[in-house]
Amino acid sequence: MICFDGVDKHYPGGHEALSDVSFEIGRGEMVFLTGHSGAGKSTLLKLMMLMERPSAGRIVVGGQELTTIHRRKIPYYRRHIGVVFQDHQLLFDRTVFDNVALPLEICGTPPLEIGRRVRAALDKVGLLKKERALPIHLSGGEQQRVGIARAVVNKPPLLLADEPTGNLDPKLSADIMRLFQQFSQVGVTVLVASHDFALISHMNKRLLTLADGRLVSESAVPRPINSGGRFERT
Repeated sequence: MICFDGVDKHYPGGHEALSDVSFEIGRGEMVFLTGHSGAGKSTLLKLMMLMERPSAGRIVVGGQELTTIHRRKIPYYRRHIGVVFQDHQLLFDRTVFDNVALPLEICGTPPLEIGRRVRAALDKVGLLKKERALPIHLSGGEQQRVGIARAVVNKPPLLLADEPTGNLDPKLSADIMRLFQQFSQVGVTVLVASHDFALISHMNKRLLTLADGRLVSESAVPRPINSGGRFERT
């Protein structure tokens, strides 16, 4: 599903964000990415979302080599990736339903299908009864679950999360991680960037550790049953 092969990322002025990073993640695997502030976690996720391009090396996601994807094809590629942010990035003048429906509306999904998918996603995160609420009236944990529902409503094969529990207490953080684990159990590849070592240690998942842009350690866990995986075109 994901392959980084000798990836470097340099910014103007000589800043080296990533240096010779190599790893593989299989389909349906849930993996944590950690490291100190500025270690390169966000840069790595941006490369996978094609918000940035590598300075050197190969990145393959879902069977596609990212360096070969033309700029015009980036929106289509991103349809196959769900992204969860620390600050939710919700639209507070729209209902929960409308926030989750937004990716489907952008893709031109028929209204009846939008309703079915949005309610299925909200049910998955336990917020079906709050579809007409405004995000401002939800707790921080509920807002984060709305963000997760929006990320998975398109049924993406890959879910990226950048510090998704940074603003939550330990119990809510554990609830969010259990949701991610449930997605991985049905074949979604999940990569979570987090510095919450206490939470990570209880998850018993593979861990990639960055330091100063380099991959300095990689924990070993059993390989997932489904180790391959290409994006299915719909």
